[in-house]
Amino acid sequence: METFFAPPELSPARRAEAARMLVRGGSRDCDLHIYESELLLPAQSLRGPVENFSLDLDAPEVCVRRIVRRREDLMLPLARRLPPCRKAVAHHVIRTVAKENALFSLMTALPDVVPGLGLGWAVGEFSSDAAFLTMNQIRMGFLLAAASDRKIGYREQRGEIASIAAGAFGWRALARELVGKVPFGGGLIPKAAIAWAGTFVVGMSLERLYRLGYGYTRQERKLFYEDAYEQGREIAKMLLASVKKPSTVRRQLSAASGS
Repeated sequence: METFFAPPELSPARRAEAARMLVRGGSRDCDLHIYESELLLPAQSLRGPVENFSLDLDAPEVCVRRIVRRREDLMLPLARRLPPCRKAVAHHVIRTVAKENALFSLMTALPDVVPGLGLGWAVGEFSSDAAFLTMNQIRMGFLLAAASDRKIGYREQRGEIASIAAGAFGWRALARELVGKVPFGGGLIPKAAIAWAGTFVVGMSLERLYRLGYGYTRQERKLFYEDAYEQGREIAKMLLASVKKPSTVRRQLSAASGS
């Protein structure tokens, strides 16, 4: 387990720093308890003041993904100091922000497609929509840099920020056309799918840049975007179904009250 979390290919200083975070036998001061899967019974994993996780030495990345999902408060410190955690943290950040952008795209389009829906807080203007999605992608870039143990800031990430801002116009223009041309709200799914795919591709390219020193080429981004768009459509459908549920409840309550 120590070899996994503090691999020998790290520099001596980095490996020593990672090893200091690993306490054999556990302690009340530890944030997590990680046991070899053969030593931890399922019933035991829920006991004690500190959350316990089992690690299968044949597939340790499964344990890391579980930790990241359940302890988001620890994911950046873990990724910065324990390199084997970085991939799981980066993918979690990318999917979370991509989902936020897809949901925002749905919510900002709903008042135009379904007038009187009662979403007064939603921003319907395209300029505000684009600004939110772009700034959220920049926030994602900062999180990915932090997870990769890079310096964080507008000056340090000015190249990445410029790339995100430049690509924003293409994604948003296409999304705006879809909402306007497809009748009966059919453009909602493609619009949200584009927000998901655009954010996902930006995130994966940044993750590769911070991990290997170079991002995706234009051709690679195009191919990657096509696959991400199909994933985005399915995610958008699930998000739209969840968004519709509260409005259905409101209509039922309105009918019951006779209003």
